[in-house]
Amino acid sequence: MTGSLLVSDAVIGCPHGGRVTAAGPSAGGVRVAGAAVSTAAHQYVVTGCPHTASGVPSPCVTVRWAAAEESGITVDGRPVLLDSSAAQCLSAAFVPQGPPVVQAAQRKVTVR
Repeated sequence: MTGSLLVSDAVIGCPHGGRVTAAGPSAGGVRVAGAAVSTAAHQYVVTGCPHTASGVPSPCVTVRWAAAEESGITVDGRPVLLDSSAAQCLSAAFVPQGPPVVQAAQRKVTVR
C-alpha cells in the first residue's frame, strides 16, 4: 500500500460535507511538521454532517479506519494511517455512510 502519512491536522470531511477531526490527545510523540502522526489508536469524530435518510437526520458521527498494517510502519506499536487507508464514516447507530474525503495536501512523508 502506498500513500502519505495521515497527520492530526489533515483536512478530512465526511461524504456529506461534515468535518472530521481527531478526538482527544495525540497518542505518542512522533510528529511531522508539528502534527502528530495518526495511528490505529486515534479516534476521529464528525461534526456538522447534514445527512438525512428518508427525511430523518442521520449524520455521520465517527470514522472507522483500517490501519495500513501491511506497510510495516508503526508508532508506539500501532500501525500508522495513510491518506489511502480504507475508512468508513458511521452514523450514531454504526450504519456505514460512505468513505471520508481526505483533501489533497502537501505530501510530507510518503510510504511505499
